[in-house]
Amino acid sequence: MYHFFSSPENIDGETVRITGPSVNHIKNVLRMKPGDELLVSDGAGTDYTCTVESMNDEEIVCRITGEGESLSEPSVRFYLFQGLPKADKFEHIIQKSVELGVYEIIPVKTARSIVKYDDKKARAKNERWGKISESAAKQSRRGIVPQVKDICTFDEAVRFVSDEKNGISMGIIPYENFKDMNATREILSEIRPGMSVAIFVGPEGGFEEQEVIKANAAGIRSISLGNRILRTETAPLMLLSVLTFALE
Repeated sequence: MYHFFSSPENIDGETVRITGPSVNHIKNVLRMKPGDELLVSDGAGTDYTCTVESMNDEEIVCRITGEGESLSEPSVRFYLFQGLPKADKFEHIIQKSVELGVYEIIPVKTARSIVKYDDKKARAKNERWGKISESAAKQSRRGIVPQVKDICTFDEAVRFVSDEKNGISMGIIPYENFKDMNATREILSEIRPGMSVAIFVGPEGGFEEQEVIKANAAGIRSISLGNRILRTETAPLMLLSVLTFALE
């Protein structure tokens, strides 16, 4: 079945209303008709099996035939704090990390970040990043659309993880100068279902030593990703793959 999202306020227990750009996709691209089935997620972890009842240019109305908790969501919430990379690498990171189960993505300005956005461009980028996340969530049948948050500084990212009210259970930061794989295995083995884990990944050139020291002082633990130096767009995907495989 094709997969779409609808806001909880458009779901009343018996019917689902789909609005926005998905209407044109369902009506004119997929050419679906009344009686066709589709899967709708409310973005909060519940999936609905539906049958199309009616459609117009503004909305698609579907009858709910079944519902249940989404089975595609990981048992751990992964927050990816990604150092801003150059060009379109961040779009690739968003798409693939959403497919791999990330819960939230936070772009971070670090000491070695080359990309600079003014407020207007940052807003436009964030809107585009959100659309990429939604598209990837649909494709991979996620139960939620992971949010791509506003760009923050490295200090703000560290404070977010340190603040108990945000509920982060553990923070990890891959660092090329940290070589202890035994310690890395022990740290990653501590991750359990129900936890919220913050993953820090540097931009091209990685983190400066002082940034890692600052993160460590806040309780964010250094880990190794092995004997090879990974690109900024490879590191988060490698780590998410390892962790989701181990947990699932």
